[in-house]
Amino acid sequence: MSANATSAVYLIRHGQTEWSESGQHTSRTDIALTERGEQQARRCGAVLARLRGTDTAPTLVLASPRQRATRTAELAGLTVDETTEELAEWDYGDYEGRTTPQIREDVPGWTVWTHPTPNGETADQVAARADRVLDRVRVALACGDVVLIGHGHFSRVLTARWLGLPANAGLHFGVDPACVSVLGHERGDPQIRRLNVPPWED
Repeated sequence: MSANATSAVYLIRHGQTEWSESGQHTSRTDIALTERGEQQARRCGAVLARLRGTDTAPTLVLASPRQRATRTAELAGLTVDETTEELAEWDYGDYEGRTTPQIREDVPGWTVWTHPTPNGETADQVAARADRVLDRVRVALACGDVVLIGHGHFSRVLTARWLGLPANAGLHFGVDPACVSVLGHERGDPQIRRLNVPPWED
């Protein structure tokens, strides 16, 4: 099935958590939103409604199973059709809960884009997950919009893969808490329609 020319993919990163604020890498840890994160999530719903410009429900809404994602979806007024580990954050392995400066004390110059994450996922593994998500998305787009609620690094990889770029090209796409990005097509070619729209633009 081909995508509807007017349909789009709306990527939402979860609202602020204590660890996103402090810069600690958070994948498997099931941390809650802060009070500010909950406010961001509510505003995110208004931004999403404005960007979509329709009261019609999305064809498909998928979320990471982590509470920071499902709670963001709830506060944004979304009904999640399915939670899936395919939308989970990049698994940081031994670097879970550590900040980049802390990691660089042991591995100078480390970034998730350029260096291994011991006992975590490789960039290729994350890209493979993103591709599986996008396979589902492309089918659903034939019927309408798709909304994905997840995490920062994974959403950046997903954006890169939408454009046919390698996972580490996600470095070039900023994704802040509770922001919305919009992926679509122009005459069959994938494009980024909006990137990192903040939750106060409502």
